[in-house]
Amino acid sequence: MSDEICLLKRMYREFNARNIDAVLSVMQADVKWPNGWEGGYVVGHDAVRDYWTRQWAEIDPTVMPEGFEALDDGRLRVRVHQLIRDSAGKLLSDKIVNHTYRFDGGKISGMVIEAGA
Repeated sequence: MSDEICLLKRMYREFNARNIDAVLSVMQADVKWPNGWEGGYVVGHDAVRDYWTRQWAEIDPTVMPEGFEALDDGRLRVRVHQLIRDSAGKLLSDKIVNHTYRFDGGKISGMVIEAGA
């Protein structure tokens, strides 16, 4: 298993456990991260931390990687089962999405969210 796949599996576990510091530790300081909740992107650790803190106060997302695909350009695509619940636990969304990652120096430098198949 590649180092990047191991890193991403650990990152998804830490995200689901709401361990922001552990997730940020595998990202470049100037990471470009999608704001899948409100739209657009945020850049850098502080912006990602602020985004997730606001998001987790309103909704409860869980993301489970189901498959990994190395792309010809060096990126890595992850098929993700995404569940989103409201703060009372009501299921709002249950779908498959793709997260496609770029890496630099062994850390995540960016990610995009794409519709899953």
